[in-house]
Parts: sequence; structure tokens; C-alpha cells
Amino acid sequence: MRPISGREELGLFSRLPYALNEELADDLAVGRRRPEWMWVALRGDRLVARAAWWSRPGSDTPLILDILDIEDDASSPDHVDVGERLLRTAMAATLPEGSRPPEYSRFVPPDWRENTLSRQAVENRMTVLERTGARLFVERLRLEWRPESPTPEPGGRLVFRPLGDAGELVALMTSVLDGTLDAHGRDDLTRMSAREAARKHYEGELARYTTPRDWWRIATLPHGEPVGFVLPAHNGYNPVIAYIAVLPAHRGNGYVDDLLAEGTRVLAEQDVPRVRASTDLGNVPMANAFRRAGYVSFEHEINMTWS
Repeated sequence: MRPISGREELGLFSRLPYALNEELADDLAVGRRRPEWMWVALRGDRLVARAAWWSRPGSDTPLILDILDIEDDASSPDHVDVGERLLRTAMAATLPEGSRPPEYSRFVPPDWRENTLSRQAVENRMTVLERTGARLFVERLRLEWRPESPTPEPGGRLVFRPLGDAGELVALMTSVLDGTLDAHGRDDLTRMSAREAARKHYEGELARYTTPRDWWRIATLPHGEPVGFVLPAHNGYNPVIAYIAVLPAHRGNGYVDDLLAEGTRVLAEQDVPRVRASTDLGNVPMANAFRRAGYVSFEHEINMTWS
């Protein structure tokens, strides 16, 4: 059990299949990954398990555990045990002593519960994580809009304008946390104030996007009262709807459809090959809004956390 030595061992690390394999070389090149964060368990020259963390370029600390795989081999009945030993070994060597491990994220097929092979693989990985103290936090829908779909049309009820400044956005983000259905937002509110949670989200993610801020839109009623906002962006991998929300006083009026139509239109005008978005599986109103706008669920995401 050891970290890979460098880019020359990407072929070895990629012997277990996963969609993120094709991004590993670029992630290493730009500093989103480091060889010392990418661990393998070998039996002879056979890869039997692997684990890896991701972070933002330039960061010295892993942000997400997003690769954990164990060989699915009926002749190796100890493969879950091996996965646990690898993860414990890698965590002890990689993470700051005494720190809370980063969240685990895994993309899985939408029908993973119905497909016997997919379900077994997902449950094996979850068992490995649970043995180290993690628990299921939330399951999310990953959605995609493609240019061959009609571009959703705004309803004409709202006026859209560019964001004034970061302070205005943080204030709106603070407001929309009231009654939020988002699991990460609700979790933040158990540990900090709404404003602190909004500031954390803005500084930790939104402020880091390098795409134009004039893509971001504030929606108002004709007389200027804010209704909500939508933040189209590019996250370094895909064009995305980074954040969309309706203020509490205006929920239930269908304004989310207008917001999503505007955000999708902004990105569609950039001639993008796709627009991606995500929402919690339990956030049924938001999931339905994406479907009405022509977004299709192509994957789920499993998130697990350590207490």
C-alpha cells in the first residue's frame, strides 16, 4: 500500500474503471491532485484497491475524497477488508493529524439500487467508509441540458440585471438559507449563522470561478424588488448552474423556472456543448424545475461525511 510515484504511474492507478480516470492527468498538471494523495493497494502487480483526494489548484490540503475503488473479484473475499486497510493507511499519511476527514463524493448510475452489480459495488465502498466512521450524508441528482434541447424561455414576469457586488450576493444568499432544502446548507446552519454560512459558500466556491461575473443575474419584480438569483459559471470541467435560489417571500410562484431559463440562456449563448447542474435527491421542487427546463438526470452523487 503506497502512493503513486508520479504521472508515470497513472496507467497503474487507472486500471480500476471510473469516469474520473480521464481527468487525472490534467488534474495533476494543474495541481488539483498530487501523487502523494493518490494511493494504491497492490497484490503483486495487480491493483486491488485505490483511493485519491482532490483539491483546488495550489491548496496544500485535500478537499474531497472522490476516488475509492476496490477490485470486484469473487476470488478475493477480503476485498472490502483491503479497501478499509488502504483507506485507513492513506488517511493517516495524507490528512493533517487530528483533522476531520474531507467529505466523500462518488458518481453512481441513476439506477444503482435496481442494478445488482452497481448496488453491490456502491454498498461495498460505503461499507469501507462506514468502517472508518463515515455516514451517508446526502444523495444528489446530477443533471444535464444539451443544445439540441429547446432553450427554456423566460416567462417575462421578472427583470434580470447583473450582480451589483459581492456584498449584495452574500446578503441574498443569507436570506435564501431560511427554509432551504439543501442538505449542505442545513448542515452549515447547525454550526454557524446564516450569514457565516453564506460567506463561507461565497468565499470557498463562488468567488473562485474565473468566468465573467456579468453572467450572474439578479431577478427582480418590475418595480425592483429582488426575487432571486442564478449564477451560471464554468467550474473548470463543465459549464454549470453554480447556484440558483428564490427568496423565501417569493417561493411558490414558479419564479425558479424564469431564473433557470435565464441562467441556461446565458450559457447557451456561449455555444457550450452542455450545461450541468445538481440538486439533492430530496429537493423535489428544484429537481422538477430542472426537468421542466429540459435537464435530464444522467447520474447520482453519493456524499458521505465523518462526524
